[in-house]
Amino acid sequence: MASMRDIKRRRTSIQSTQQITKAMKLVSTVKLQKARGRAEDAYPYFTHVYEAVTSLLSMSDKLDHPYLQSGQSEKAAVIVISSNRGLAGGYNSNIVKKLTGSTLKKENVKVYAVGGKARDSLRNKGYEIAADHSAVMEHPHYADAMEICHEVLEAFTAGEIGEIYMVYTHFKNTVSHIPTMMKLLPVEFDEADAPATDKRLLMNYEPNEEEVLNLIIPKYVTSLFYGAFVDALASENGARMQAMDSATSNAEDMISDLTLKYNRVRQGTITQELTEIIAGAEAIS
Repeated sequence: MASMRDIKRRRTSIQSTQQITKAMKLVSTVKLQKARGRAEDAYPYFTHVYEAVTSLLSMSDKLDHPYLQSGQSEKAAVIVISSNRGLAGGYNSNIVKKLTGSTLKKENVKVYAVGGKARDSLRNKGYEIAADHSAVMEHPHYADAMEICHEVLEAFTAGEIGEIYMVYTHFKNTVSHIPTMMKLLPVEFDEADAPATDKRLLMNYEPNEEEVLNLIIPKYVTSLFYGAFVDALASENGARMQAMDSATSNAEDMISDLTLKYNRVRQGTITQELTEIIAGAEAIS
């Protein structure tokens, strides 16, 4: 059995750790409130842009445009959005599993990392890291999404990649965060989902299809990037808040258990000392 000194040292160490986890929980809660507001504000635009573009293309005749056709390259660009810091439970590992568990072959994937944790994990698993934009997750802005969009679309139109995907965590609520993989280009839509009246109407483009799509598609991709950034940031802080809350509760349970053990050892020591005193007194008498 451990001595009183060993138990006391361990209890003190856990109490110090508990203070840290409590502080981290409070910080994550404050950050979550701000990030949640941004995510909720961006989500309607994020979803409506996606629905608008897919609806527009579903009502168009077959279009011959580079953004709408798979390139000859078998390579796929995957924008992987994670965090730069850990202590967020399974948040980062779930993102990595989402990509590694997909149908995409590792040798055909070029990872554009937005977040250091997934970047390091995927590099260790043998994935090619084409670009690292991890600093973006500290304070994501629309301009950051635009810069990454420009870089990825250049590679797409140059034939270096044939498809563009995005892996991120969708913030549903404080306790529910859903790892999501979305295909951005070529744009996919289900013609069966379009209303029958809409199928009879073809979209007209002014001044022409190429000019309109050159304007719309980059905005579409940029909007989805930015929406995913703020969504992922809210999910990260929510996951970290939950993880720190669980760690604090576990520390409390461990402290209670160690306090009970300490009292038992202390009581046993006192009983032993009294027994020795009584035995010594009886021996003298």
